[in-house]
Amino acid sequence: MKINFSNKKWLYPGIGIKRWILLLTISLLLISAGISILLGYQIISYLENMVIRFLLPFVGNLSFFVDLIAALVLIILGIWGVFASLKGALKGFYHLEANKFLDKAFERKILEKGPRIVALGGGTGLSNLLRGLKNYTSNLTAVVTVADDGGSSGKLRDELGILPPGDIRNCLVALADTEPLMEELFQYRFNSGGDLEGHNFGNLFIASLTDILGDFEEAIRESSKVLAIRGKVLPATNEDVRLGAIYSDKTVLLGESIIPEQKKKIERVFLQPSSCKSTAEVVKAIEEADIIVVGPGSLYTSIIPNLLVGDIAAKIRESSAVKIFVCNVMTQAGETSGYTVSDHIKAIYKHTGGDLFDYVVVNREESSRELINRYREEGAFQVKVDKKKIRELDIKVIEGNLLSREGFIRHNPDELAKVILGVMKDR
Repeated sequence: MKINFSNKKWLYPGIGIKRWILLLTISLLLISAGISILLGYQIISYLENMVIRFLLPFVGNLSFFVDLIAALVLIILGIWGVFASLKGALKGFYHLEANKFLDKAFERKILEKGPRIVALGGGTGLSNLLRGLKNYTSNLTAVVTVADDGGSSGKLRDELGILPPGDIRNCLVALADTEPLMEELFQYRFNSGGDLEGHNFGNLFIASLTDILGDFEEAIRESSKVLAIRGKVLPATNEDVRLGAIYSDKTVLLGESIIPEQKKKIERVFLQPSSCKSTAEVVKAIEEADIIVVGPGSLYTSIIPNLLVGDIAAKIRESSAVKIFVCNVMTQAGETSGYTVSDHIKAIYKHTGGDLFDYVVVNREESSRELINRYREEGAFQVKVDKKKIRELDIKVIEGNLLSREGFIRHNPDELAKVILGVMKDR
């Protein structure tokens, strides 16, 4: 569809169109003045005489008002020419729906002024959070765990020696500001058999870029450009780390994907090597953040692994940002069976030394009985909000109706984002 150049949205503040038009107009006037000087002002006299000769048969001797009208006509024609030039310059955007270009331009300017948010986690929880936050700010940094060793990510990790791309891919897609087909392509999983079975196209794309560029982080940056993401996605570390768990019976197991399968109480998780360092970019993002959000996500296999990397936990503790923990709506069989909200926080503090959060965001809404029964069969229950114990940890409780209506018991991205940003405003 064609862009509507008569739309008032062209006058929206902050887009930058008006200043461009003004600059173009001034530039044209300067060019005209320069040409006139070079020609000894003769061109202006010549044009003036032509206009007068044309108008005289109709109006007789020219008056001041006729001069004024003639001047306004010329100005209007000039402005029309400016917009016509804009129209030609923007032909590449004609594939957009009517006025979508203007909406995007205005949206981009507004989002650039949003708060600087760092979100840490992995899996579905983090990508779901990002889908909501990207509508309010483009100053987003997602810090993603790289301990995954299952599925397509695990295969690529073992065969190619790269960091697991799965969680990173999910976050890239969540932050994407591109055509739905591109998102669908990145999430496409091959199921036709053969060597490609089980692999995501997005994982293969990132793996291919890593091989071409010779750098995993650079591959993520280039993938970000392809998907036109709002914000950036960073691995918690560039080192090849494995996640291990120590259970209540003192058995030890190495491998992120099989840790929850044991159905035993987890005492502690650890990274191997324990000396792995965070990247300078991650540290900088945390230091400059206005809001730091941890969770939602699998407690022991997504959230805590990020906080075990280098000095990430220490940097969060030192930060002057608003620090928020988003607790899961449901417990997770094999990780947090029987856990309350305070149990989640205590587990994090046990691994990090404590004193990380100012607020915890919890859901107070009951899901449908049908969904609850379905989850119960899988050993998952809604997390109990034990306010008294939470406050004993010197953490403020923020409650909200945060459930999605899409057939799963998980956070509604937009409602969750509103609550998080509301904490910043109310502080």
